[in-house]
Amino acid sequence: MLDYTDLQVDSLPVHGELASHSDIAVTPRIVQHADRHLATEDAAERKVCLAAESLSAFFGQVAAVRDVNLALDDGRVTAIIGPSGCGKSTLLRCFNRMHETVAGARVTGNVLLDGLAIYGDGTNAIAVRRHIGMVFQRPTPFPTMSIRDNVAAGLRVRDGRTPSRQTIDGIVEDALRRAGLWDEVKDRLRTSAVALSGGQQQRLCIARALATKPRVLLLDEPTASLDPASTQKVEELVYELRSTMTIGIVTHNMQQAARVSDRTAFMLNGSLIEIAPTNALFTAPRDPRTEAYITGRFG
Repeated sequence: MLDYTDLQVDSLPVHGELASHSDIAVTPRIVQHADRHLATEDAAERKVCLAAESLSAFFGQVAAVRDVNLALDDGRVTAIIGPSGCGKSTLLRCFNRMHETVAGARVTGNVLLDGLAIYGDGTNAIAVRRHIGMVFQRPTPFPTMSIRDNVAAGLRVRDGRTPSRQTIDGIVEDALRRAGLWDEVKDRLRTSAVALSGGQQQRLCIARALATKPRVLLLDEPTASLDPASTQKVEELVYELRSTMTIGIVTHNMQQAARVSDRTAFMLNGSLIEIAPTNALFTAPRDPRTEAYITGRFG
């Protein structure tokens, strides 16, 4: 039985469409850091944190994801791109067992978190989601809760014990600081979360996911509904968080994938077509379907 304590989180390592390749705008600072980061990776193979093995996902009899094998490496950002309806978001939802919450949905194959099958017999899906956090396309603050209580919402009773108010307040502050939101909301923690701007609400949702100290953070088009300034803040946050956890991000924005990710996977019609270091995939894709997509011939 997998529960919140079984994975021993505290013992884990701290964790627009594109017309041509030349249209990819990558922040120089991020490129320089990413180049050094990947150069280091060449010397020692990165540990796999989360892996899909022959994973397929169905809505009734319709396969939305088909026999996918994909590894998310420890301490890296993996972007998943592809046209609408190709299975990107469904794949992400399979990674933390959200797919099964849809009536008639089912999964075959395996998903392994540090080698442990999250779909194993007796595995607690709620505990899985504590270790594999997820943030959705539209900000989803709980409207009846304050900013503070939104962040603390994922902290459940464990082993019959409830964390003290002081402990919870410390966790909330830490999560908000990591999400880059503390200075903006520290004087109004007791006010409604819905009073925040869209970008602040999305960072609040990220803070809520971070509060449980997840091993993996999944982001499903997290900036799709945000303005450019808020998008930049979320992208910078993703880049900072890569040093403490594994991140998977689904995005329609290939410029965004180029800016924030170490590796990029391309999906089409439910299948994984290609995965490679981000720079290699965008400049020298191996599969002609990948090249057709990133050069804007379809999608």
